[in-house]
Amino acid sequence: MLRVENLSKRFGGVQAIQDCTLQVKEGTITGLIGPNGAGKTTLFNVITGFNKPNAGRVFFKEEEITGLQAFQIFRRGLFRTFQITREYKEMTVLENLLLIPRDQIGERLWSAWIRNRSMRTQEKKNIEKAMEILRFLEMASKKDMPAKYLPGGEKKLLELGRMMMVDLDMVLLDEPGSGVPPFLQNKVMGYIRKLSHERGLTLFVVEHDMNVIMNLCTPIIVMTDGTKLTEGTPKEIRSDQRVIQAYLGEPDTQEFEK
Repeated sequence: MLRVENLSKRFGGVQAIQDCTLQVKEGTITGLIGPNGAGKTTLFNVITGFNKPNAGRVFFKEEEITGLQAFQIFRRGLFRTFQITREYKEMTVLENLLLIPRDQIGERLWSAWIRNRSMRTQEKKNIEKAMEILRFLEMASKKDMPAKYLPGGEKKLLELGRMMMVDLDMVLLDEPGSGVPPFLQNKVMGYIRKLSHERGLTLFVVEHDMNVIMNLCTPIIVMTDGTKLTEGTPKEIRSDQRVIQAYLGEPDTQEFEK
């Protein structure tokens, strides 16, 4: 589904990604871990068009997308979330979902007069789909609440809802468990599994919480110093001494192996 070949990215004198090659197979929930500064978020940014690479190539569904703009990559069915949620704070939960569908007739000013009926029909379908998603996420009762009032965990659910408003092939999730209280974390992870199993969505997940990554992802890719160190099952990654040293260091080995 996704292939990265010899990718490099510099910011001034800092080499954030260095000759990184990896792939994500269709239908998997693939994890991406590594110490701070390993290049994980920069890799996501380059893949999804937020940063341009200095070298290397990115392929999505066998089509090269290297250097395309973010909106062009989104239109090809590749979506990404952010560690810090980017909801439209003053808009309601429902309105946040209704912004996402592509090619909405009402986005063109002249359509309000010329294609009024088509616009209303499309809007009705989008509202029905959004409400179906909110019921799936158990958030229908909050449809009219400004998004800024949602707790952190429900903002993560709102991001999942936004990505469900369009037909996607793959989603890059940046820290889906970050800032989510334990009682909501299992709920968020449960929905991620359902999206993978029921919709056939391919997911690529960056996460610092080892419990989340070990219970959610197979396989797991490990990055360090801007490149891929290794890849394996959760069991293989837990027992790999190079990973333990690179990711947590010797003093924290017992925590890593929990």
